[in-house]
Amino acid sequence: MIYLDNAATTFPKPNSVYDALDKANREFAFNTGRGSYKAAREATKIIDETRIALMKLVNAEGLGDVVFAPSITIALNQIINGIDFAAGDNVYVSPYEHNAVARPINLIKKLKNVNIIEMPVVEDTLEIDLEKLKYMFTQQPPKCVLCIHISNVTGYILPVKDIFSLAKKYDSITVLDTAQSLGLMSVEMNNLNADFIAFAGHKSLYGPFGVGGFITTGKVKLNEYIVGGTGSDSLNLNMPEGYPYKYESASPNIVAIAGLNAAIKDLDIETIYDHEKELTDYLVEKLSEIREVTMYLPPKDKHVGIVSFNIKGYRAEDVGMILDEDYDIAVRTGYHCAPFIHKWLKDEEYVGTVRVGIGRFTKKEEIDSLIRDIRDVI
Repeated sequence: MIYLDNAATTFPKPNSVYDALDKANREFAFNTGRGSYKAAREATKIIDETRIALMKLVNAEGLGDVVFAPSITIALNQIINGIDFAAGDNVYVSPYEHNAVARPINLIKKLKNVNIIEMPVVEDTLEIDLEKLKYMFTQQPPKCVLCIHISNVTGYILPVKDIFSLAKKYDSITVLDTAQSLGLMSVEMNNLNADFIAFAGHKSLYGPFGVGGFITTGKVKLNEYIVGGTGSDSLNLNMPEGYPYKYESASPNIVAIAGLNAAIKDLDIETIYDHEKELTDYLVEKLSEIREVTMYLPPKDKHVGIVSFNIKGYRAEDVGMILDEDYDIAVRTGYHCAPFIHKWLKDEEYVGTVRVGIGRFTKKEEIDSLIRDIRDVI
């Protein structure tokens, strides 16, 4: 199989991750923070080390906390449902948001009657229109701004630093979704003015399924959204105070966290970015030579890792099925859990797009095979 669905989950993982998962399953798959025995303490130590590694990754050592969750979707739900929203609050989202943000904030709209406002775009490039956004903020000041870092549909790198800088003039709460970016490009918490950075272990960090979470400066206190056992103060019906334990209930997934720990140690962000950028540009160049292909491209200098396209005369899902069944190439098709952007892409006649997700282990020869097979399909 030629695997080109890395935007959904990266595959394969580094060998060190597989080794760490096996070791954790065999040697310290215990309830961390709950056992008074040595093995449980060793497992707790791995969790603490992983928190430190994540803080170092976003250049925020000693400046905040890491909260682990089973996935980035659950982490974003904890953030969004934990904010003290009130009726009439203005909440801004980019048109590139994933349903991990779009659906929780839509629920908040129904429950609390907040205003959901979509950021404007420049129509010919579909970049965020910062000048219009600046004006919109003056008219409807933001309580909260939620923004994805890299679009999981087009690979567009959003200007989050500029967006959040504008938002902070209104003391807005800023939430960054780094599912596609953390591990691929520089993400510095303070430099980006982000109050929360949500992360997914199984995507660009090259960790396993079962672990995600968020990194916080600690300046914004969240209400609890998921509560339960923490292994301490068990007679108290209230959750512990403060980060991270107020937001971490149930048994931690020590196996997945150990795998994530190994994945972070294996990262070489600059090398990975250069590799993915080179293959992204190469794929765009080759697809542009095929007359029947329509691509949905951001500006070249703001584009990495993901290429969405369609072939005239085919629905996206048909292309995906042919590539899978006839050529053993795995791509993703459809609307990619991103409900807002497709009205701008105007891809409804294709029922979404064919999405190629490039990863650190993708080879140039695999891109050549994809191009050859697309020509064969046409």
